[in-house]
Order: sequence, then structure tokens, then C-alpha cells
Amino acid sequence: MPGPIVTLTTDYGTSDHLVGTLKGVLLSIHPEIQIVDICHSVVPYDVLDGALCIGAAYKYFPARTVHLVVVDPGVGTARRPILVSANNQYFIAPDNGVLSMVYERENPVAVRHITSEHYFQRPVSETFHGRDIFAPVAAWLTKNWQGEAFGEVIEDHVKFALPRPKTQDGAMRGAVLKVDHFGNLMTNFTLEDLPEAKRVPGPIAMTVNGKPVKQMVGNFAAGPAGEAVALLGSSGFIEIVVNKGNAARALAVNRGAEVIFQIA
Repeated sequence: MPGPIVTLTTDYGTSDHLVGTLKGVLLSIHPEIQIVDICHSVVPYDVLDGALCIGAAYKYFPARTVHLVVVDPGVGTARRPILVSANNQYFIAPDNGVLSMVYERENPVAVRHITSEHYFQRPVSETFHGRDIFAPVAAWLTKNWQGEAFGEVIEDHVKFALPRPKTQDGAMRGAVLKVDHFGNLMTNFTLEDLPEAKRVPGPIAMTVNGKPVKQMVGNFAAGPAGEAVALLGSSGFIEIVVNKGNAARALAVNRGAEVIFQIA
């Protein structure tokens, strides 16, 4: 039978040894592990970007998948390593809010402060907890499946709410949360945020950093060539896209750009 799955989501990039080292630790402890790379291009140190990344992917994995999420600007500080169980999946990460989308979408969740140091690599580097704490814990978990062995449940884990659009003067004001590989702009609008009449393909009145987006479409190919349009993206957020083009370049905007949707 196939071995247990461990996924990797990090801001490590792929030009250094870091990702390969995590895999070496995992396989040294449990050679049967199947390793799946979700993403190693999370914006460096960006906990929100990491939360969006794992939040978009985790629910498509089988039960008993272990998700190793290392976006850890506080490595070596007093921030806690945690083990989270939710919907029969497991998450190992720093306690810095990077699992906030999991907390928002799953109920119940059990969050444990990892304190059982005999599972760690020795010595523990204060700059590489991914190698010395998170990866070993992930590997040992796939051998015993005893979450309680790694530490006690805590209630004061760090979490944050995703920024939500605000209604003001007949308009909803939001922002671009993420720019993907294709230059598509993920906003913080969901379909439910829009007036019901505007949730289907047709004319809309939207601006991104003051630049107009005039049409909601059903898919990428439905957008006129070279024109920025809106659609419902696969992660559940409204995206601004250009058919076979790069919306971020076409509109000269980046993450954090203001998005205004006229509702009156």
C-alpha cells in the first residue's frame, strides 16, 4: 500500500538546499512517506500569503495527510511550534497565524503546543526549525498517529481574520490579496459579497487602483483580448484577469491595491 502523505508549503524557494533537506529528514525517519510539494514560492516571511496557499489546497488531500507549513519569520524566538488536527488531517507549523484559513474553515480543531523534544533533530538550529523540529515531528507522526504524544492542547493559538471588504457610500472597498504566477489578481471579494444580480456574467462597475474593470465573465477565455475582467476563481475569491495576459502588468498594480465595486 502507498505510504502516508506529507505535503510541503514553504517560503524557502528552490534555489537552495532547504527543501531538499526537509525531504531528507522526512525520509530518514520514515522512508515510506510520499512527499507532495504544494508551494515553495510563498512570499518570503509573508504569513498571510502562506495562509492563502495552504488554505486553497489542503481540503483536496486524503484523510490523514500531514501538511508541513513553514513560513516562519519568527524562527528561533519564543513563538511556539504547533500540531493541529482538523477534519482528519494534520498541520505542523509555527504558531504565527499561518493556519488561519484552516481555523476559519474547520470546526472543531485541536491545536497542540509541540513540547516533546525527544522527537527533534539534535542539535536544534535556531535558524532552521523546519529541519530540526517541524520535519521530524511530521515524520514521527506518520509512524504513530498519536497527536497527544507531541504536546498538550492550547486555546490561545495565534489566528487572524482575512481582511474583508467594507461598504461605504454605495460601494464595497476591498483589496488585492495575492498576485499569482499568471498575473491574476486575487481580491478579497467572494461571490456572496456581490449583489445577487452581479454574480453572473455581465456588466459591472469595478476599479482596481482606479483602473476600470467593466465585465464579469464565466471563464478566462470569455474575456476580450487585452481587457481586464472579473471572474470567480477556483479558491472562492473574485479575481481580476486578462485573457492570455497578465492583469498585474496590464493594470500596473500589485498586492494591496484597492479594489472598489459599485453597488449603487
